Amino acid sequence: MELNEIYTQILTEHNNSRRNKHPIENPTISLKGVNPSCGDEITLQLRVKAGVIEDAGFTGVGCAISQASASIMIDLIKGKTTKEALRLANLFFGMIKGEIKDEGRLEELDEAVALKDISHMPARVKCAVLGWHTLENAIEGKKE
Repeated sequence: MELNEIYTQILTEHNNSRRNKHPIENPTISLKGVNPSCGDEITLQLRVKAGVIEDAGFTGVGCAISQASASIMIDLIKGKTTKEALRLANLFFGMIKGEIKDEGRLEELDEAVALKDISHMPARVKCAVLGWHTLENAIEGKKE
């Protein structure tokens, strides 16, 4: 199986999975993120206690890329501190922008690496970063 096929499989599985696509109990943070250029939208919910993301989930509608990216992100941030989640978001943004290419550093992103070539499709970049920007805004207390 080629790398592109593996990446496609990861995105398809996350898009079709309901594992992270649901409201969570007792969220401490909830923020809606919208991509006005295509209509994708998510509502990200986090339950943060003592600076640690205990649980996370999202609801919303959009293309396979936005929905899979949000699901992958949630797998990555659960159990992490908010500071670590922001660091991972910045690493993701650097990967998407093509600024960070070091495979060693990108390993931290786990399945999110499946989105690294999205930068070659500029119209889809906003789809891939929707959940991550919403996470960043939610943690930093910004409104979309």
